[in-house]
Amino acid sequence: MKQQNQRSSGPAPDKRTSSGSTRQRILHLLKMNGSMNAAQLASELALTEMAVRRHMYALEEEQAIQIVMVKQAVGRPLHRYELTAHADDRFPKNYHTLALDLLGELADEADTAGLITRMFEGRKQKLLERYAPRMAGKALEQKVLELAAIQNAGGYMVEVEPAGEGHFIFNEYNCPIAQVANQYQQACSCELTLFQSLLHAQVERTECLAKGGAKCTYKINAV
Repeated sequence: MKQQNQRSSGPAPDKRTSSGSTRQRILHLLKMNGSMNAAQLASELALTEMAVRRHMYALEEEQAIQIVMVKQAVGRPLHRYELTAHADDRFPKNYHTLALDLLGELADEADTAGLITRMFEGRKQKLLERYAPRMAGKALEQKVLELAAIQNAGGYMVEVEPAGEGHFIFNEYNCPIAQVANQYQQACSCELTLFQSLLHAQVERTECLAKGGAKCTYKINAV
């Protein structure tokens, strides 16, 4: 049952690293230019059009780019490449800074002392309503695995370990909201109570990334 994240045993091959770097450059070019054809990309990257198309096939399989047809007054339509909505995740985001700035503004207001806590509680309630139907009718083990799937979809890099009948260790090796959780412990306390409500089990946090741990670890025990 143990679900582990595969870790690399050594540096990636040079060819793979080069391919990844080239594809990232392609994404940046498309981000800046809106859409480009193979000839334009080849010129910018100092590659052949055939080499560019190989990279584009790979990016299309990853749903990062799509081909669009541009009609011309004379001749056949041109094939151009542009980014898809999925590609947006390939570019840096600064959401945590915005969140911290907004929370900081609230914290500075004397009459909103409990508002931040209520905001986190409201978010927890929305998540509970969203995910509770996925737990309906399931045994505890199935619920734990379902929760792992939910958290993995959110980028938490979860590993589940059985720890005896009705007992599980739930490890999260990444915290996408770590910068917020470091300053606002309400984020961590709400996650704990969310897990308890979804699993209908005893859940204890024994290690926390926001408090200097190597991971967030939860002990889950059947009631």
